[in-house]
Amino acid sequence: MSLLLFLLLGALIGWYYDRTITGLLIASLLGLAWQTRQLLQFERALRTDNFDKFRYGEGIWEQLFSRVRFDRERGRRRKEAYRNLLKEVRKSTDAMPDGAIILNSRNEIVACNRAASVLGGLKRKKDRGQRLDNILRDQSISALINASNFDQSIEVASPVRDGDWLNCRVVPYGVDQKLFLLRDVTERVRLGKMRRDFVANASHELRSPLTVIGGYLEALSDDDELPPQWEKPVQQMRSQSERMQQILAVLMELSRLENATSASHEEAIDVGSLINKVLTSLPRQPGQADISTKVTCSTQLLGREAEIESVLVNLLANALRYTSADGSINVSWTHDTDGASLVVEDTGIGIEAEHLHRLTERFFRVDRGRSRDDGGVGLGLAIVKHVLVRHDAELDIRSEPGSGSCFRCVFPASRLDKSVS
Repeated sequence: MSLLLFLLLGALIGWYYDRTITGLLIASLLGLAWQTRQLLQFERALRTDNFDKFRYGEGIWEQLFSRVRFDRERGRRRKEAYRNLLKEVRKSTDAMPDGAIILNSRNEIVACNRAASVLGGLKRKKDRGQRLDNILRDQSISALINASNFDQSIEVASPVRDGDWLNCRVVPYGVDQKLFLLRDVTERVRLGKMRRDFVANASHELRSPLTVIGGYLEALSDDDELPPQWEKPVQQMRSQSERMQQILAVLMELSRLENATSASHEEAIDVGSLINKVLTSLPRQPGQADISTKVTCSTQLLGREAEIESVLVNLLANALRYTSADGSINVSWTHDTDGASLVVEDTGIGIEAEHLHRLTERFFRVDRGRSRDDGGVGLGLAIVKHVLVRHDAELDIRSEPGSGSCFRCVFPASRLDKSVS
């Protein structure tokens, strides 16, 4: 409004001197100069945050001051709220017993909590911006953070304290970020080692007494002077003694596998020939299902042949145990770009989904009502799992009640002999 009045005054003065256009032009130039001066002062006020000249007044500059003051006050409140929220988040994450490390798309550390500093030996300010695999130098950790599978976790030795163990996993977090989690599992690992050592030692110590007992029972059963009423009890005791010796042998083998490192790559296994060898030597009884084979490649597997043979024997024993005579069992060895698969598939009774994740536990049996003579002791699949772990492989189990089961052993390409195809 003031500018319009100023221009009108200029036009009137010019009209008075018979120079209306000239008066209007001079007034416009003076108004433009004044507005330019105000613009420069406003820019200086934005830099110095001193708006005293614009705090009171009229026109657009006072409106601009009000708008800027409102936006800055709102930004200050939001910044304060964000700062308070960030403090609370830091307090809550620092209170967590598990370590949490935020990584960007290049696996560089964005932030971490106090537990990550304690468990992983990180320096929260100094290590920010550093690649995590350059600080925690472990091949398994590097493979974990570079993998796209967020379901897996690994256990590694603590980089800070000897004898301690950490469980590590990665979960998606934010946009192009991920969260690396650390958990102290030292107690669980120690308990597991104590359990394995106890089973191994107990199995070793029990083997000698059982051998003696079995020898005496065998002698009694062959004694012609044994009273008739003792023949059946002695035979039953001998049978149970042999069963206990078999269980101890399996337990000792399982303990060996649990404490062993990764199997070497030196031995090349002809899986097709191994399948035929196992089928030839596998004890068969009348009324069992037929077994067919499907070997579509000659690719050889690098590892321990005796251990892979035990995988086949245990999987086939399970399939025979739970498949009726009119059913079928198929063993296959196939190869693709990602690796190779050893599959044992049957048309047996199947397994309910709720039991699948527990099948590789020690002594776990789906149908506990079955006689021990009819079913296994629940150690076969545990051995299968540990053998596959030693060979960098995975066990994929799929089954439906009444539709059979499929046990797929998936070996990575690094475990295949590329010189033979």
